[in-house]
Amino acid sequence: MTGSVVVGLDGSPESITAAWWAAREALDRHLPVLLLHSWTTQPLDVPVAQAASTKQQYGRDVLRTAEADILHRYGDLELSTELVSAPASRALLDRSENAAMLVLGSRGHGTVSSFLLGSISLHVLGLARCPTVTVRADDPAVAVGRQQAAAIDRNEIVVGVKDPGPASDRLLEFAFTTAESHAVPVRVVRALPRTSPIVRPRPASAQHSDSDEEAREHERLTGTLAPWRAKFPTVTAVEHIATGPAAQVLLTAAAHGRLTVIGRRLHPSHLTWKLGPVAHGALHHLPCPIAVVPHD
Repeated sequence: MTGSVVVGLDGSPESITAAWWAAREALDRHLPVLLLHSWTTQPLDVPVAQAASTKQQYGRDVLRTAEADILHRYGDLELSTELVSAPASRALLDRSENAAMLVLGSRGHGTVSSFLLGSISLHVLGLARCPTVTVRADDPAVAVGRQQAAAIDRNEIVVGVKDPGPASDRLLEFAFTTAESHAVPVRVVRALPRTSPIVRPRPASAQHSDSDEEAREHERLTGTLAPWRAKFPTVTAVEHIATGPAAQVLLTAAAHGRLTVIGRRLHPSHLTWKLGPVAHGALHHLPCPIAVVPHD
């Protein structure tokens, strides 16, 4: 993985936590960090005057404080800051062309927020050309400053695979690379749809059919993971196949996740984008940072 880890920073608790997560991640991956502040897209609750010079000074102060705090703890980190006048979404999407990943703050059980507000943040998540990670302010999986240490039980990288095969390669590459850098296992999650919403006694032949279908899915997933297990021999990969709604299966599987990786399809135009219901559910409810990885 090459490029910088780019953080959208506005000074809110969400964006500060995102910056700390990005710093630790970049250090483990031997990547530089760029803290980016758009002074024209500041949060609505910032108590500053409307004068451009005041907004710019606020932005410089936010960047300077975060830079000093992070480097005090991670002195070996290559870190830079940038104050921009471009709208936040445009600035981040431009940098996503060459970045290793984007990192944004999130309020978790609600909309992705702060540095980006509402639909703007979803616009970035839907169109970024690189993986985009959202981090909550109170995330127990993230070490912040000297006060908040990362929870020790968050010891897996969880990745949701909708279609085992080539379409999942970018997700698996990101998940295995992350797991290797942290020396933790990968939990590969595959949700199978329920065949019927009505629960009733089933004939033995149907039960055998279900068992055969699950066995085929395990075989298919094992085949998809084979080259990644070979490429990352130090990473343990756990196959997790369950029946039920994909969002619920992923939520259950991520109980001990330090990062959950989900995918979305690349779009040929910057005018159209879509995040599916599983991505929306994950962004709103999963109890750890979420990486949205674009793929073909």
